[in-house]
Amino acid sequence: MGLRTIVKKFIPKGLFPKIEPFGHLVEAVIFNIIYGFPARNMKVIGVTGTNGKTSTSFLIHRMLHEAGYKVGMMTTVAYGAGMDIKPQIHHMTNVPVPELMQRIKELKGQGVEWLVLETTSHALAQNRVWGIPYSLAVMTNVTHEHLDYHKTFERYLAAKVKLFRLANRNQRGLQTGVINADDPNAQTFTEAILHPITYGVDKGDLQATDVQLTPGGSVYTAKIGEDRYTINCHLPGSFNVSNSLAAVAVGRVVGLSKEQIERGIAALTRVEGRMDPIKEGQDFDVIVDFAHTPDSFEKLFKDIKLVVKGKLIVMFGSAGRRDEAKRIIQGRLAGQYADEVIITEEDDRDIDGQEIMKQIASGAEQAGKALDKNLFLVHDRVQAIAFAISRAKTGDTVLLLGKGHEKTIERTDGEHPWDEIGTTRQAVRKKLNKI
Repeated sequence: MGLRTIVKKFIPKGLFPKIEPFGHLVEAVIFNIIYGFPARNMKVIGVTGTNGKTSTSFLIHRMLHEAGYKVGMMTTVAYGAGMDIKPQIHHMTNVPVPELMQRIKELKGQGVEWLVLETTSHALAQNRVWGIPYSLAVMTNVTHEHLDYHKTFERYLAAKVKLFRLANRNQRGLQTGVINADDPNAQTFTEAILHPITYGVDKGDLQATDVQLTPGGSVYTAKIGEDRYTINCHLPGSFNVSNSLAAVAVGRVVGLSKEQIERGIAALTRVEGRMDPIKEGQDFDVIVDFAHTPDSFEKLFKDIKLVVKGKLIVMFGSAGRRDEAKRIIQGRLAGQYADEVIITEEDDRDIDGQEIMKQIASGAEQAGKALDKNLFLVHDRVQAIAFAISRAKTGDTVLLLGKGHEKTIERTDGEHPWDEIGTTRQAVRKKLNKI
């Protein structure tokens, strides 16, 4: 039984949320002591934001690895040292404090000197990353998400900014912040760090120009002052132009050469569950992605519509015990951009899945979709994936959103094993009569 669980048993239910950050802080102090402050003397690069954290972390990690650095990584998708990367099985980005400290100690024992640590607003607000000496902070963007926990956007933003304040206090670190200049909240972050460097498309210290998007990624020129970088990013989508640009900025701050930055970013060809194409010889496109916020939906839909030859078929759900306000927005965006919308389960937990689907559907109907014509409700996700694949014809594109890499799905009776990519491959192969 964890320390937090023990403490919670002796505190009245209504009072616990008010002292929760303190409880996590105590836990962080205790387990830092137990594990000997494992992150001490490491150079930690913290990556935060609503969307793009994982892809940006993977890009930074691979770039440093290719440059010969002894680098580790801990993200929503995976963790490990060098190319010895293990899947993240937890249904969370920053694991509980005891395991977090244990993992950092293990990475240190493997010789890791640099750690790319994807860092969430929850972990920051709850003091779960106390004792980790952030050397460099990276912000991808801040949009509508997690208001079920933070209650207001201002508190959510403040939690993200805390990463930069932590990096600023570390006088042994770089005290540098890499900030998305295209985000309307950029100034809030630049004011929180001693050495800010901004990046963006046609905006910021580091800019992306001559951007060429393809179904397989992007090619562009990154410029800062008189310096130019030819960037070939194999992760599709305009949002990955921004993510890779953040990695370029990190490379400059760390001191990598032009060749090391260019080669490092080009070396990453895939992130599991992030714009992950499923290819089984079919004549239509199938893509699995983790997108689950209104902002990520809109950016993804705008990009994908530019390359879709036939119909765009989108399948997704919305998690129970999470931000309810986004459901109708997600439905409206899907209804606006997709030709067909299929709504399904996505970690209902103890919430009525049928009610969640109806909330999403109301948004799709506002955008003009009609039930059982181009809007379908299929609660079982396995059946929903099979149904989405069955609707596809030559030249169509099927987007399966919300689960991505995750290895479990949470239902009323608890967690069940889940494999979105494997389930999708099976559905495609069945359609092609390969099984």
